[in-house]
Amino acid sequence: MADGFLLPGEHQLAEEFAVSRGTLREALAELKRRNYIATQGGVGSIVTYDGMVLDQRNGWAQALADTGALVSTDILRFEAVTRPDLFSRFGSDQFIALDRRRRAADGRAVSLERSLMPASGGLEGLPRVGLIDNSLTITLAAYGYVGAEGDQWIGAEPLTDEDAELLERPVGTVFLKASRTTYDRRERFMEYVESLLDPLHFRLHLQFGATK
Repeated sequence: MADGFLLPGEHQLAEEFAVSRGTLREALAELKRRNYIATQGGVGSIVTYDGMVLDQRNGWAQALADTGALVSTDILRFEAVTRPDLFSRFGSDQFIALDRRRRAADGRAVSLERSLMPASGGLEGLPRVGLIDNSLTITLAAYGYVGAEGDQWIGAEPLTDEDAELLERPVGTVFLKASRTTYDRRERFMEYVESLLDPLHFRLHLQFGATK
């Protein structure tokens, strides 16, 4: 393992080595004591929309609404899907897929989000009954899924033919891409979402060091 290598999150490591979170934390503490690994505190990332901070804990829709941004949502797909390629990661290949497109006040598409939730725990009926208050976060909470931890990666990539058509942009236009996995307080997988974000509106802000 090279210097500077970033370890995966605790949840992923615990699953990979088939140990409890408590055992994993003890092992990491011992590795840190022996100076094999180091932790970096005071680092965090913030996503903004038109300069306004988004609190992603309540989902994109609520976060955007809280800023006062006039953003509308189009539901493009809401159905059960089979994804064998994700079985090794989430322990199931049955999911509920929800694809949404956000539009700014001028009608221009600014984001495309593809969410996957487990087709279990009552969620398998979501496409039939719909979302509560048009909010995925509120709906998941009603079924006992409240986000507690996870990880998010943000990069940039050119739009594919399909994504460009949905976002009404030229093929190859570069968008930010955020991939987020969320687990609830019982360490159950609850959502994996990939979001394509217009960099003219969305920004990633990194904080580091001591905060005041």
